Amino acid sequence: MSWIQANGAVLRYELSGRGGPPLVLVHEMGGTLESWDAVAPVLARSRQVLRYDMRGSGLSEKVRGTLALGTLADDLAALMDRLGIAGPAVVAGCAVGAAVALGFTAQYPDRVAGLVAMAPATGLPPDRQAATLARADRLDQDGLRAVADLDSLPTGASPPDPAEQDRCRRLANDPHGVAALQRMLAGLAMEGDLARIRCPALVLAGRRDPYRPPEVVEKVARAIAGARLEVHDTGHVMPVDTPDLVVEVIERFWAEVAAGTV
Repeated sequence: MSWIQANGAVLRYELSGRGGPPLVLVHEMGGTLESWDAVAPVLARSRQVLRYDMRGSGLSEKVRGTLALGTLADDLAALMDRLGIAGPAVVAGCAVGAAVALGFTAQYPDRVAGLVAMAPATGLPPDRQAATLARADRLDQDGLRAVADLDSLPTGASPPDPAEQDRCRRLANDPHGVAALQRMLAGLAMEGDLARIRCPALVLAGRRDPYRPPEVVEKVARAIAGARLEVHDTGHVMPVDTPDLVVEVIERFWAEVAAGTV
């Protein structure tokens, strides 16, 4: 893992593998680049893979105040510039990371060869916005443990247990960064961004996803010209829940993009 300054923020990243087109992985809200631990090493066997902690997440520079989707898209563009990734990439994101991937694609269309959006979190219905903003306020005041669901708390399992590691990693995240992402999500309106996307796009929904069920994700797919929707037996954070499935789907889509058959 390394750190670099890009777009006025220090970002932690890992660049591995070789070959092209490169693949960029964007983690979910509350996640870190380690969310891709069971995915990235496999994908890096045959291509260059970039994953990173978003501004305000993991071990990247912390934030206070607000975050904007455009800023996170600019961060990714600047990170790619600093690392010399000039060619168009396949960009894959999960949940809020999928929103960043979608926003980046709309903002920098020449830099994206293909897009994979897993359980994309592109906004909130009006009846959920107030509760989300209240949750963000409590995060700022009382920290992550105060708002964590009971089943997300560490269980005391041995350190190699992947689920335990994921729970602990989320609780160790900066609560102000998570709160800023929640406020950003509550105010998102991505209809214009989705309408501008013209590259090959694959949108994934999980049958076991309580937050972004298939009927919600389908609306996102319909808003992107030519996007393909796939529904799989998986949950919300697909790279953690079903990493083998994510590897298979990205491998297939990456090959289609590289061959120009999608």
